[in-house]
Amino acid sequence: MLSILRFNFAVPGLDRGALAASYQAGVEMARYADEAGFAMISLEEHHGAENGWSPAPLVNAGLVLGATRRVHVIIQALLVPLNDPLRVAEQLAVLDLASGGRITAVAGLGYRPQEYADAGLDWSKRAALLDECLDAITSAWTGEEFEYRGRRLRVTPMPRSARAQLLWVGGSVKASARRAARLGLPLCPPSNLPELEAYYHAQCAARGTSGFVVMPPPDLSLIHVAEDPDKAWAEIGKHFLHEATLYSSWQPPGQTSAAHSHATTLEELRAEGRYRILTPQECVARAVGDGDTPGAPTTVLHPLCGGMPPEEGWKSLRLYVEEVLPRVRELREAKAAAAQA
Repeated sequence: MLSILRFNFAVPGLDRGALAASYQAGVEMARYADEAGFAMISLEEHHGAENGWSPAPLVNAGLVLGATRRVHVIIQALLVPLNDPLRVAEQLAVLDLASGGRITAVAGLGYRPQEYADAGLDWSKRAALLDECLDAITSAWTGEEFEYRGRRLRVTPMPRSARAQLLWVGGSVKASARRAARLGLPLCPPSNLPELEAYYHAQCAARGTSGFVVMPPPDLSLIHVAEDPDKAWAEIGKHFLHEATLYSSWQPPGQTSAAHSHATTLEELRAEGRYRILTPQECVARAVGDGDTPGAPTTVLHPLCGGMPPEEGWKSLRLYVEEVLPRVRELREAKAAAAQA
């Protein structure tokens, strides 16, 4: 079972005390999850959000990597066209070197015109800008001189990891697959799109490159653990609804994402299943399966969702670490022993 911790540090009202508590709790939760054997910490990037949704993911990545020793950090997505690609190349290289290769960024275009307007960029030229940025970043990592916007320069230091570990290409359309295949970079769609995966591999074959595709499972849910789910929905469900409705309001027509909810009420959100509050026992059953039904390979915990008070997030995280993970290991070891007998 793959255990992932997701953070976006969004706090409705932008209360500075609550924001500080959220950022500090995120670092401590990451440390705790690392010690418990979590595989990954997921971060994001947005700008100008009414709740402060994750404007500095590279900074957050540095804080998390500095507090941990094993867990991998993924930024999905890093809105590369809104950043200076040379600074992105430098910062990712430093994070890669300092962490021992525990950082990956998924390069995304974004889907909010306001973010481009705020950055003084032309929304209609975003695809060309992303291509230019990706070319600059990958050229920077060669350690050699290259041309960027009419000038010759060299960027240091070089990362330790291969660029296919450090940088993936996000997107849900064929242009994204072509972009990734052209550069020989992995493709990371925001939702489960097997047709796009096949198209990507065909493009790689046509261009003489190679790579892989990482995408969420078709039934991805964001999990919160509680002894009494009904009580938890009544007390903290508003935080899930805040995130779900704000995120939905950002989505343009046709935009696909595994995290996109269409709910407008708490009752709809609970019935939809995109956000789920489960007991520890239900988490165990979900992880190991029952009989011929396979268990869920991925569990994503979102303990600070929608400005949730850190103490509520800690309750969920501790239940998962102390009651779910040990039981899952026991059951899987028992199954393996029975299979060998």
